[in-house]
Amino acid sequence: EGRKVFWYEYKPTRAASHIHEFLEGFSGYLQTDGYQAYETAVREHPDITHVGCFAHARRKFYEASKGMKNPASPMEGIKWIKKLYDVEDRMRLKYPDTNDFLLHRRNETEPILSGFKSWLDKKALHTAPQSLMGKVVCYTLGQWNKLIAYLDHEDLTPDNNISENAIRPFVVGRKNWLFSGSPTGAETSSKVYTLVETAKHCNVNLHDYLRIVFEKAPNAKTDEDWNNLLPWNFLQADG
Repeated sequence: EGRKVFWYEYKPTRAASHIHEFLEGFSGYLQTDGYQAYETAVREHPDITHVGCFAHARRKFYEASKGMKNPASPMEGIKWIKKLYDVEDRMRLKYPDTNDFLLHRRNETEPILSGFKSWLDKKALHTAPQSLMGKVVCYTLGQWNKLIAYLDHEDLTPDNNISENAIRPFVVGRKNWLFSGSPTGAETSSKVYTLVETAKHCNVNLHDYLRIVFEKAPNAKTDEDWNNLLPWNFLQADG
């Protein structure tokens, strides 16, 4: 508790059942894109609040702008989302206290959200649902309650880009080696990536950290031995 962990876990498919199993016993916030399997899995976990991602909505507006002769409408959607990020950055700098931040972020953000929602509602009435613009409007409105849920907690931001960025090294590597060789290999890769990416977040020297892990792990017998090898306990382990 109180630590940020980048956790990778291999599953053979993207089925909702795997997400449901992974979330068993968890309560709190889960921030994701609009992939339907997340919604399906979370529906069976009443103690989880599902939070959406404005970065994914923004990406859909951007993609629509590239496919339209007149990109004015999707670019206007991007401008609405930018206003939300501007408020987020400004409030986090101005109000380091949690309670003040939550209050002022909500006060500054809600008028923008209200304007954005009204704009989306009008676009939905005058845009063909199967058009590029229609699809992104339908996606954003369909995600709306999840998209605005980030206002409820100080640790939540408008997007889950931290997770997206943590996925990138694995995706780039996968393109290089194509296959893990076996499910066991994929599971092992997930464990190594969990350690490496978490250690990077803790700002420890990766070479030194992994050297200590490989030297001391074979002799680890107790929970305390293993805990000492966690990235945030690296200095103690090095001692």
